[in-house]
Amino acid sequence: MNPNGTISEILSHKGATTWSISPEATVFEAIQMMADKNIGALLVTENNKLVGIISERDYTRKVVIKGKSSRTTAVKEILSSHVIHVTPSHTVQDCLRLMTDHHFRHLPVLDGDRIAGIVSIGDLVNWIISAQQSAISQLQTYITGVPG
Repeated sequence: MNPNGTISEILSHKGATTWSISPEATVFEAIQMMADKNIGALLVTENNKLVGIISERDYTRKVVIKGKSSRTTAVKEILSSHVIHVTPSHTVQDCLRLMTDHHFRHLPVLDGDRIAGIVSIGDLVNWIISAQQSAISQLQTYITGVPG
């Protein structure tokens, strides 16, 4: 396992399932879906095309703090429409740099116009930890001659 693997490798390992919501849905529906799926962000799609992303952070900063109602506010009113995305060929390092530079935790993966998946900062950290554990085990086996 390469610590700087590609997003394609991560998606094949974790799965490429994505959850999305319409821009016309209410923020309450979006938050309910995130809670039901135990996820922190949803892709916002229209006609199977990515038009934005909504996260728990968007909810707290653009609804709760502003005193709006999640039951009457539409997703399109608070979504992040300038969505930075990656392709399956991007590396873990590429994605970590983007997430750090732009201060977000979820990154849609597009293959052309097709949504190929989404990766979170947690997915990337888990990949690196697993790769490091694998490398340590291989080194221990090499040094001691005894499989770990």
